Amino acid sequence: MLKFCLLVKMAKMLEVQNYIIRPMEDKDIPQVIDVDRDAFPTQWPHPTYSSLKHEVRNRLAHYIVACKPNEIIGEANENRDNSRTIWDKIRNLPYILINGTFTNEVLPPPSRDYIMGMAGFWLMAGEAHITTIGVRNSYRQQGVGERLLISIIDMATYMKADMVTLEVRLSNEQAQKLYEKYGFTNVGTRKSYYSDNGEDAIIMTTDPLNSPSFKTHFEQSKKSYELKCGRI
Repeated sequence: MLKFCLLVKMAKMLEVQNYIIRPMEDKDIPQVIDVDRDAFPTQWPHPTYSSLKHEVRNRLAHYIVACKPNEIIGEANENRDNSRTIWDKIRNLPYILINGTFTNEVLPPPSRDYIMGMAGFWLMAGEAHITTIGVRNSYRQQGVGERLLISIIDMATYMKADMVTLEVRLSNEQAQKLYEKYGFTNVGTRKSYYSDNGEDAIIMTTDPLNSPSFKTHFEQSKKSYELKCGRI
C-alpha cells in the first residue's frame, strides 16, 4: 500500500512538471484572482483586477506565475472568462464604490495558459519583500509553491537585493518549514497582522544573498528540489 501511494504521488508530480515560470501579464489577472481566492479563502480584501493591474505596472513590484502553456483554448476559455468577469464585477462593487469610480475598461484577451500558482515581491532599499505565494488547491504538495519561491530568490539575487523577507501566519507551520529549508529565519512577530482573524505574523528573513553560507545552502536546497521534482 505504501509503495502504491508513493507511485501515485510520483505520477502526480510528473503530471505537473510540464509547466513554466514567467512574469505575470494583464491577461493572467482573472486567473490569478481565482488562484488567490482558492489559496487564501479567508483573506480580506482579495485583490481586484485594478489592484493587480497596478502591481504589474509598478516598477517596484515583480509578479510571476506558474502555468501550463496553451492548456485553455477556444470557446471554453472565452465562456469561463466572461462568466468570471461578471461575477468579479459584482464581488468588487464595494471596492469600486469606495474608490468612487466606475469603469468600462476593456479587458485584454484571456490567457490561453492555465495558471497553477502565482507569487510576487517588492524590491525596495535592497530588500526583496515577498507579498504573496499562492497555489491552487489541486496543485498543492507537488512542488509548485517551492519552485515559485526558488524563482523569487533567483530573481532577487539577479536584481542585487541584499536579502529576502516575508510574513507568514503563526499557524502555518508547513510554510514556515519550507522557508526554513531555504535559509529563512524567524526574526520577530507582527501582532494581529491578519485582518480576517487577527492572527499574528512571523517575520522571516534570509542571510545576505551574496554571503558564501547562503549561496551554498540555497544551491543545496535547489539540488534537493531537482532530485525530487525534476530540473528547474
